[in-house]
Parts: sequence; structure tokens; C-alpha cells
Amino acid sequence: MCTHELRSAGWTSRPSHPQVMAAFRNAAIGLIHARGTTKVAATCRLFMAQPLAALLATGARPDLE
Repeated sequence: MCTHELRSAGWTSRPSHPQVMAAFRNAAIGLIHARGTTKVAATCRLFMAQPLAALLATGARPDLE
């Protein structure tokens, strides 16, 4: 369960790079939890080593031909 509060981001607010990277990491961790995996660090390492595995975990089916 996510305990973060949502905030309205207007057109004038732009997140800094660390905030963007944190958002991507949180999304990846959410994806890992959604898959039912309990070993978050190991799965993060797997996704870093095999980006295609991370893409496939999102449900995307890239056309690699």
C-alpha cells in the first residue's frame, strides 16, 4: 500500500533530476512488488543487467525482429 500523498503539480513546478530518478525507482519497486517478488534488491540488479527483462515485466511485447 502506498502511503505517499498526491500533490497537484502545476505547469510552473518542474521536478529536479533526483526527484525524477526517485520517481522511476519507486515505479520500478512498485512493479517488482506487483509481480509478487519479495527480493527487491536482487530483482533491481536483474533488471539493470537485463533491461529486456524489465521491459517484459511491464507487459510490453517489443517487436525485436
